[in-house]
Amino acid sequence: MTDIVNTVASLLTIAFGLFGFLAPRYTASVLDLAPTGTTMGLSEMRASVGGLFVVAGLAALWLGDPLAYAMIGFAFAGAALGRAISFVLDDPPRRKVLIFGGIEAALAGWFIGANLG
Repeated sequence: MTDIVNTVASLLTIAFGLFGFLAPRYTASVLDLAPTGTTMGLSEMRASVGGLFVVAGLAALWLGDPLAYAMIGFAFAGAALGRAISFVLDDPPRRKVLIFGGIEAALAGWFIGANLG
């Protein structure tokens, strides 16, 4: 069962990453971000929101090692922590932060709990 959920969660990670990788303008608009002055913001979308998660998901599937899946969990935990801090300090749109942060926290919980337990 763990193998199946790891595979599905990795595929979700890849799918989320593909939005940032292949559709950075769309992803930026969903996240209420807009490139200003230069297109460096699009580069950042492709890199940190896209390619990072696409390759992490692919690598975990390729390696098939519990530690590889756990490392994706730590990446999602960092993202969820950043959202939690932003929730308190930055007054972002609450609904979006709760939805995106909830998804990140759930994936972090699965990847870490199932693979380090």
